[in-house]
Amino acid sequence: MKEPDYAKGFWNPYVAGIALGLVLLATFYLMGTGLGASGAIARTAAVIAHNAAPQAVENHAYFKEFYKPGAKNPFVNWMVVEVVGVFIGGLVAVITARRFRPGVGRGPHAGVFLRLALAFLGGIVGGIGTRFAMGCTSGQALSGGATMALGSWVFMMIVFATAFTAAYFVRREWS
Repeated sequence: MKEPDYAKGFWNPYVAGIALGLVLLATFYLMGTGLGASGAIARTAAVIAHNAAPQAVENHAYFKEFYKPGAKNPFVNWMVVEVVGVFIGGLVAVITARRFRPGVGRGPHAGVFLRLALAFLGGIVGGIGTRFAMGCTSGQALSGGATMALGSWVFMMIVFATAFTAAYFVRREWS
């Protein structure tokens, strides 16, 4: 069976799934907690904000936890290392697969500015939602799902149903 053009340079999804499961198992065993990314983003935001307005951050209800007396630098955390590792791993994977092509992915009906503006807006909305939910989708799906948390499974079924429904309305932008 011939490999489709869009799949060239990607891992077999079953092999990738097994590898991700083993990484998750190792993370539970070694770190005592699952995978996630939003904690690293929150810590980065705290450091950036603290550099701009230290007093405001140290009095902020959420960020002050990172700067209480005796606290380590917010970057001294396994999640920060995890996210840096994900970035480096992704970069190595795309380079070794010879798929590295800088550019802005967009459909024929969206200009570069619109694509970047919507991506930025979506990132902000997603980030705010992540903090309200006290975690990100990867933490919810992978870590919560692996521990058989009912809320995680319900959440992910809703995410997939919503994405499937939304795809019907936005697919013309990408075809």
